Amino acid sequence: MSEDRLVWVPFGAERLGETTFDGLRVETQKPGIDWRVDEGGAPQSAADVRFWVMPYGFSNQVHDQQMIEAMPNLEVVQTLSAGVEHVRPHVPAHVTLCNARGVHDASTAELAVGLAIASLRGIPDYVREAEHRVWRQRMQPALADRRVMILGYGSIGEAIERRLVPFETEVVRVARTAREGVHGFEEIPALLPEVDVVILVVPATEQTVGMVDAAFLASMKDGALLVNVARGSIVDSDALLAELRRERITAALDVVDTEPMPEDHPLWGAPGLLLSPHVGGTTDAMWPRAYRMVAAQLTRYAAGEELANVMNGPY
Repeated sequence: MSEDRLVWVPFGAERLGETTFDGLRVETQKPGIDWRVDEGGAPQSAADVRFWVMPYGFSNQVHDQQMIEAMPNLEVVQTLSAGVEHVRPHVPAHVTLCNARGVHDASTAELAVGLAIASLRGIPDYVREAEHRVWRQRMQPALADRRVMILGYGSIGEAIERRLVPFETEVVRVARTAREGVHGFEEIPALLPEVDVVILVVPATEQTVGMVDAAFLASMKDGALLVNVARGSIVDSDALLAELRRERITAALDVVDTEPMPEDHPLWGAPGLLLSPHVGGTTDAMWPRAYRMVAAQLTRYAAGEELANVMNGPY
């Protein structure tokens, strides 16, 4: 094993800029190594890895488990995603797990606001009508003057609010624990009947999985919009489908309970539903932020300092 601690990153090391990390050797994961463990066994170099930056967008838990098991000297797992529920079960207690808080704030906030505007203003209908050369004007609800609940008021929630305020909205902030200016989860039932748009941006935890159930949806006011840029498991799909079929509320979902969504999933073709294929964080804005985040983490790691965004313990 080299005297330098080996760091594996899923992009060229030059992306980290001119920063040098004393005591670290940064290598790019080779094709076939970052996506799978070869049938002949784990690559020998994996045994040297101390700090692993996971590839973005690959969430096969079997792969995650195999790769972590192939790294007996692993000290840190750094994801490029904000959510870590897909890897947490496979990270040993002695290994530090860190998420990518801040990397996807801009991209996800853009999509959340974009989905809300597109759904309220009926843009998907206009696109479909244009394909058939149909010109049909009608009155649509605006985002302006709406009360918007941000459910999960963390860094992404803050980024969403910064983009909502110029649209002349009133923002209702909700987080797991109440604090000044932010409501707690226990206040949700009283708040729901008073908001026009609910934007979900909570992590998937024991407390949040299935929280948007039949009772939650029934408490939303007639004509309200549900936007989910969090995780599909937060929403009870059957309960949502029932409300959509009644045409009492509408929804814009970037995530669903089964991804990719199978062809026979009942949400396909549901009235009042706008779908995007889990692309909230997938823009070119993520990469400069990811490079800066990883470089900052490696600087801390090399200096023996406390890492940022540690996700060990309660989630």
